[in-house]
Amino acid sequence: MKTSRRDFIQKTALFTGVFTLGFDWFSAEASSMEVVAGASRFNAFLSIDTLGKITLFSPNPEIGQGIKTAFPVVVAEELDVDWAQVQVEQANLDTKQFERQLTGGSGALKHSWERLRKAGATVRKMMLQAAADQWKVDVAQCKTSKGFVIGPAGQKASYGSLAEAAAKLPVPSEVTFKDRKEYKIIGTRVKGVDNKNVVTGKPLFGIDIRKPGMVFAQIVRPPFGATLKSFSAEDVKKMPGILEVVSFKNKVAIVGESTYAILQARASLTCDYGSDVPLESNDTHQNWFDEGMKSDKAQVMRKDGDFAAAIASAAKVIEATYECPFISHSPMEPMNFFADVKADSVLLAGPTQVPQPAQKAVSDLLKIPVDKIQVELSKMGGGFGRRLSNDFVLEAAELSSIIKKPVLVMWTREDDMTGGTYRPAARYRFKAGLDKNGEIIAFALRGVGLNAGNSTRQDNFPVGAIENVLIESIDQKSAVTTGPWRAPITNFLGYAEQAFLDEVAEAAGKDPIQMRLALLEKVKTKPVGKITYEPARFEEVIKQVAEKAQWKKKPGVHQGFSVYYSHLSYVAQIAEVKVEKGKPKVTKVTAVTDCGEVVNLSGAENQVKGAIIDGMGHALFAKLNFQKGVASPSNFNAYRMIRGNEIPVIDAHFVNNGIAPTGLGEPALPPTGGSIANAIYAATKKRHYKQPFN
Repeated sequence: MKTSRRDFIQKTALFTGVFTLGFDWFSAEASSMEVVAGASRFNAFLSIDTLGKITLFSPNPEIGQGIKTAFPVVVAEELDVDWAQVQVEQANLDTKQFERQLTGGSGALKHSWERLRKAGATVRKMMLQAAADQWKVDVAQCKTSKGFVIGPAGQKASYGSLAEAAAKLPVPSEVTFKDRKEYKIIGTRVKGVDNKNVVTGKPLFGIDIRKPGMVFAQIVRPPFGATLKSFSAEDVKKMPGILEVVSFKNKVAIVGESTYAILQARASLTCDYGSDVPLESNDTHQNWFDEGMKSDKAQVMRKDGDFAAAIASAAKVIEATYECPFISHSPMEPMNFFADVKADSVLLAGPTQVPQPAQKAVSDLLKIPVDKIQVELSKMGGGFGRRLSNDFVLEAAELSSIIKKPVLVMWTREDDMTGGTYRPAARYRFKAGLDKNGEIIAFALRGVGLNAGNSTRQDNFPVGAIENVLIESIDQKSAVTTGPWRAPITNFLGYAEQAFLDEVAEAAGKDPIQMRLALLEKVKTKPVGKITYEPARFEEVIKQVAEKAQWKKKPGVHQGFSVYYSHLSYVAQIAEVKVEKGKPKVTKVTAVTDCGEVVNLSGAENQVKGAIIDGMGHALFAKLNFQKGVASPSNFNAYRMIRGNEIPVIDAHFVNNGIAPTGLGEPALPPTGGSIANAIYAATKKRHYKQPFN
């Protein structure tokens, strides 16, 4: 593995025996790693102290995806140290040092894999050289083990004892990565670095933030599409602990000395709203879907061959419509953020998945340069995409600028579920034509989403295997705010597509797995147009899951299959259903995932199992209703989610192909609804065309 001097320029700083090496692991390509001189200006760095402790500063926000553990695992592996020696610290936002300081899209490991390996391997080589120089031996005769360099005569020196000498060496122009067979940490089960602090209640989260002089605030927001006309706050202002009641834009903020005070006061606040147009309801959304399906203004996302002619010539036509409602992100930690706005500077602190856009938005709002806005990052108590929207950050900054105090704006659960952002509601219509031999000769998809943008994925399977394809999308604007929800778009599209293909296989008289494998074989030999997936990797997860779940070899067990590609990873699932007291019950889900190299097996299993539980719960139960611009239910007691006793056995496996890691936070969710719906159909002969199923 070659690294040029430009790729990896040594910038060291010796602080009382600490050797610090900086590098930029978040640049677009590994070969563009740059280093900024001076310890305080490093893009990212690892340090080795005289006791051999390695500290890694992680720029990406931790939201539960395990990145704060996975990053140091990679460095520790190539550095060849004992995992117990490694510590990791959360870095704050630094736009000059980092290029991709965000959490979203399951992309962190993919972007940093090569850089982290280089970091560890380079420092390891420098340690070897420092020891060889000290012992006056050939470096080729030295080796490393658990943070020590071992010489040919049995000499042994710790990395800590070698740090100062290593810091004075030139950075090697070439480094060699470990062979996978030598891995001691990668691929094993490693405990999360924050686990103990989480279970012992350490103040890690944004809602725990406390700053000198800080006040607390809650904000009352109008129904979607409504305007604040007036509010009555005289009684509220007289209540104990209340400092101010102020309105800004379309909202009213109650500012107080404690969360208890503002919670008590909020119940006494009355607001009057109005609107020039009828506020949205479920009926409004249904009418929009109906109009979208008939509209001649759909945007054509893909057109292969002549779909109209092919469907007209088909021996059999299969058509189905699937629909999903708005749903809440429902993180355990409701939205919150701290802001301290001064005349020429801003301090922001809290849980956001995208700190740099938050900084930019606040800069635009307050007309304060971005380099005067500091952002401290806290651990996030979940998000699932909710914290990609920075509305709560802007609210805190704007309120602080109005009241001229540092303030922590705290949302209640009800605020989050009735005034936040949601997964867009969508409707899909599929149409497929079969020839007399049961081969698919035509395939069409029209998606209508409410504030969904492009509600299709026009280059994904089965596209590429069918000669005549038409993919269309309509984006209907709504007053309801929407945003990315775990596995955006594909979280429901994956279900709808996989459920529809099950119908197509049945109509063709084919096994659903064999039908997909046959389509993938066509892609391998004669692909049609652009595709974004690798058919061979698709095939492998399908074949492995069929073997591990014993597809159709279990008497009395009804199975449903699905497979989906998203965020550069492939996941195949087989769900199993038994009928108990006349009702289908999901008893097991077997999943095989190709996400490339599995860095932390424990974390990977948790991501797959969590995604399946999440996907199953939302497919079966979750739904928000809208009446007069107001969402309901408003809290977990009425918003049905999956319960502990409803979680099936989940058997998670991974393809061991050694490819560089790809995403894993989201890819296991999209196929879940499809495998469960297909298994329920196998058990009951009832298709589910709308979520939630129950």
